[in-house]
Amino acid sequence: MKRIAVWNTAFLGDAVLTLPLVQSLRAAFPEAELDFYVRGGLGALFRAHPAVTRVFSYDKRSREKGAGGFLRLAREVAGRNYSLWISAHTSPRSGALARLSGAAMRIGYAESPLARLWYTHTVPRRFQELEEIERLLQLLQPLGVAPASTWPELALPEEDTAAAAAFFGSLYGPVLGLHPGSVWGSKRWPARSFARVGALALEAGAHVLLFAGPGEEDMAAAVRDHIRESSGSAARERLRDLSGTLSLPRLAAFLGRLSCYLTNDSGPMHLAWAQRVPVTAIFGPTVHSLGFFPRGDTSTVFEIDLECRPCGLHGPQTCPLGHHRCMEAISPEDVWADVRAKLRP
Repeated sequence: MKRIAVWNTAFLGDAVLTLPLVQSLRAAFPEAELDFYVRGGLGALFRAHPAVTRVFSYDKRSREKGAGGFLRLAREVAGRNYSLWISAHTSPRSGALARLSGAAMRIGYAESPLARLWYTHTVPRRFQELEEIERLLQLLQPLGVAPASTWPELALPEEDTAAAAAFFGSLYGPVLGLHPGSVWGSKRWPARSFARVGALALEAGAHVLLFAGPGEEDMAAAVRDHIRESSGSAARERLRDLSGTLSLPRLAAFLGRLSCYLTNDSGPMHLAWAQRVPVTAIFGPTVHSLGFFPRGDTSTVFEIDLECRPCGLHGPQTCPLGHHRCMEAISPEDVWADVRAKLRP
């Protein structure tokens, strides 16, 4: 294998969960060039990874938009002369690109539409049986390669780890990170609940950092305002709103230094537990059997057992039944008990 491509242009969490597959390929083929294709905007997060030769970001809504953009991308991919193409994405577009890559060996999921047309080898995804990392590692089977890793190891740019070290060097005591955002509205724990835990953390002497991705700043602002209303001036000095100020690699570097990270089911959640940061996650419309839970002994998931869960792979924007009980019924005091133990182990 001279050149290998791994294609997963789904969301942030999906790309992070693909790293054990990438790491296993590097262990099996140490001399090969290994390119990682990810969703637009995610490339910088993976460029420092020692298993990766090059990272390419793909955005079907910009340069690669439409049939013309796709064909231009296909020509570029074919020109890289891959020996092996592995697609972790099940869309027809992903399958067509695999075929057009010209790679002699092309591996994908059997459940992909027209899979036999696109791929030389397919494996069952086994969605109901395996968690996502293990589903992805199934793609090694046609190569006769055993997984070398089941944990996604992040490698971040030095300038971002240095910036995080400098910032946290000025903080004394435990640091709680709050991430109240999510692309999907039904995945969001109420702002007042996040704020209650944040206020209790400040009262206990911890620092509280608010994080939010692009477009989530208003969600963080709502939590910030609730905390300020219920906290004294001395405590408010230990509250910092970092929403919208950090690049993705720098966000990962900051998350890696937290004492605890309280988050909805979101992409950044995977950046935290992958760095072995204690995580307290709030799950509403999604469930463990979907395979995207945070791993590790220091990860805790709060959820309510309801017949209506799950209501989708990602969760809709609003509760289909109108009550959003899966999130509303999770007690901030119960969550605080878990967070407090992680802040002062």
